[in-house]
Amino acid sequence: MKGLVLIMDGMGDRPLKEFNNQTPLEAANTPNMDQMAREGINGIMDSIAPGIIPGSDTAHISILGYNPYEVYTGRGPFEASGVGVDVIPGDIAFRCNFSTSDENGIITDRRAGRIRDGTKDIVEVLNTMVLEDYPDIKIIFKESTGHRAVLVLRGEGLSDKVSDADPKVEGNKPKEVEALDASPEAKKTADILNKLVVKSYEMVKDHPINLERMENNEPPANIIIPRGAGAVPVVEAINDKYEINSACIAETGLIMGIARFAGMDIIEMEDVTGGVDTNLDNIRDTILDQVKNSEHDFFLINIDGADEAGHDGNAREKLEFIEKVDRVVMSELKKLDDVYIFLTADHSTPISVMNHSGDPVPVIIKGPEVRVDDVEKFSEVDAAKGGLCRIRGSDVMNIMMDLMNYSHKFGA
Repeated sequence: MKGLVLIMDGMGDRPLKEFNNQTPLEAANTPNMDQMAREGINGIMDSIAPGIIPGSDTAHISILGYNPYEVYTGRGPFEASGVGVDVIPGDIAFRCNFSTSDENGIITDRRAGRIRDGTKDIVEVLNTMVLEDYPDIKIIFKESTGHRAVLVLRGEGLSDKVSDADPKVEGNKPKEVEALDASPEAKKTADILNKLVVKSYEMVKDHPINLERMENNEPPANIIIPRGAGAVPVVEAINDKYEINSACIAETGLIMGIARFAGMDIIEMEDVTGGVDTNLDNIRDTILDQVKNSEHDFFLINIDGADEAGHDGNAREKLEFIEKVDRVVMSELKKLDDVYIFLTADHSTPISVMNHSGDPVPVIIKGPEVRVDDVEKFSEVDAAKGGLCRIRGSDVMNIMMDLMNYSHKFGA
């Protein structure tokens, strides 16, 4: 049997007064996911453990059956690998934002107006960067989707024990990167990053892409803000771990990077953004084509737009995106009778918090011979009444492998 784990990134939420104390998922019109709930078994899931606030990275690592406390070194290496940078042992990688700085060094937009085009041209300039004090350190930039980018530092005497430059909120200067231990490697890496942030502004503030954006009253992508430092991890290939042939269908470099480290094949798509404006038709068609025609028997799928709306605090946009996924994607996936579908989120991104939370997320498992329960609607509250009860992310692969008949008996 084939199986797929479909993660609607950040879909979980908390009750909102504007939706009569319902979550966006509860308030949304989702007839197809509701049908899947009626035909499947439901429950709720803590991606890592109850009350632990997961990142998208640590949540996916856990859901794929790895221990994030052992595997996770930082987000940077996964982002870098996901966008096609060949990271090697010794590299230190970072996720970055293209951000907007004013002439006084104040960050006025952490995401540069969620820029969609032109970052590749900006990166071409940034990749000529050489720091005068560190000419032996190779600096590698690569654009990802939207306002996202990656940075890799390559050379001797580097460390991932450094803090982030991200100020987290607009109206502040980038944070001074600090060494997190007393090693000379950490102090050296922190100094490199602080110089790099300043130089990035000098190099691209007058880039033609940014001049055009300013003419159009759009925030320029005129500074790079690195965060999420990490050394390159080593993990067991998921195909060996579970004796499967796996593939990943995702929009963002982070998720593709996690999958690539796990040894999964990456199915790339065009015209996907990782936002609410993504091309869901392409995502749907790619899933259906791969499930029906490829030799892969297990798929990790990530659709990201609900998380973006949650971070933006836009409740209506989140509800409408959930409805669109239901209408465009789930209307077809629900027809796959010979496939096990595990539908969930990696974490909650409540509108009221505008960030991740430790709230559990809803789960449906639909497929042949599942023990159908009495749940009739897909939501955080309804799913909690289901027969799957409450599970952890680390249970997902074991459950899927058992349903797909890939598991081995433990004991005699």
